Amino acid sequence: MPLDPDYLEYPRRRYGMDHDRYDWSMLTERKPVQWPHGKRLALWVNVAVQYFPLNQQGKPFPPVGGMTTAYPDLRHYTLREYGNRVGIYRFLKAFDRYGIKPTFAVSARLAERYPYLIRRLAERGDEIISHGWHMDAPHYGGQDRGDESGLIRRSLETLREATGQPVAGWLSPSKSQSMDTPDLLAENGVRYMCDWINDDMPYPFRTSAGDMVAMPLSTELEDRFIVQANLHSEGEYADQVMDAFDYLYAESEAQGGRMLALSLHPWVLGQPHRIGRLEEALEYITGHEGVWSASAGDICTAWQEAQA
Repeated sequence: MPLDPDYLEYPRRRYGMDHDRYDWSMLTERKPVQWPHGKRLALWVNVAVQYFPLNQQGKPFPPVGGMTTAYPDLRHYTLREYGNRVGIYRFLKAFDRYGIKPTFAVSARLAERYPYLIRRLAERGDEIISHGWHMDAPHYGGQDRGDESGLIRRSLETLREATGQPVAGWLSPSKSQSMDTPDLLAENGVRYMCDWINDDMPYPFRTSAGDMVAMPLSTELEDRFIVQANLHSEGEYADQVMDAFDYLYAESEAQGGRMLALSLHPWVLGQPHRIGRLEEALEYITGHEGVWSASAGDICTAWQEAQA
C-alpha cells in the first residue's frame, strides 16, 4: 500500500535542520576563532572515570562498555575497576610529562565509592565534569521528566559536594539523552554538554532555560571505539589521532583555530601494552608550536569570548 501523504509532512522541515536547538551553518563560513596566546589548536583530553554496576539492569538499553555476561560478570567488572585503580595513574603521569591539562568526566556514584580517587583528582586542580549518576542510569526518550530531573540534580549535587567544584560540564552515560535532557541540564546550572558530536568546534545551543554550549567530544577518536568497537590495534589508534591532528592543524592555518577532542578510558589505554601508544600521540601533538592544552571549560570560555 502507498504511504499516506501525511507521513512525509513535518511542520519544521526546512533547509539545514528540523529543529531550533541551534542555527545551521557550515564550519568554514563561521567567524574564525583565535585561541589564547595566538595558539592554533586547542587540545581537549577528556578522561571518562566511570562506574559500571555489577548488577546491571540494562534498561532500556545496555550501557556502552558495560557488563556482557550473566551476573556476576566479574571479568568485565574488574577490568573497569582496573582502570580506576591502576590505569588512571598511568594517565596522570603521562599528562604531567607532556604538559596536558585534562578534564575528568566522573560518574557521581564513583565519587561515593572511590573518595580517595576523587580527592586525588580534585587536588590536582583539574576540571571535573559530570558523567551522570552511573553508566547504567541512561537518559532516554520516554523517560519521565520528573525522574530525569531528579537524576540530573542528584548527579550534579553529589559530584559538586565531593569535588568542591562548580561542575558546569556534562557528559551523559553512553552520550544518551531524552528530548528534555538539555533543558534539564541548563536548569541545573550546566554550562556546556558533550553529548552531541556533529561538529569539530563548539557551537551555541538553545534550551528552554537559556543558552548553553555544545562541546562535541569525538566518538571517532575515542579509544574504546577504535580499539574495541572497530578492533584496531593500539598502534592504529595512535596513527588515527596523529592523522586527525595533522589535518586540523593544517586547517587552522587557513581557517582559524580548531579543536582536537580526545576521549580516553583508563581501562582501555591505561593498560601496560597500550599506554605507550597514548604517550606517543601526546608527544607528537605537544611537539608542535601553537598547541593549547586546556580543560573543556577553558576552551568553552575562550570560544565564547571569540564570538563576541
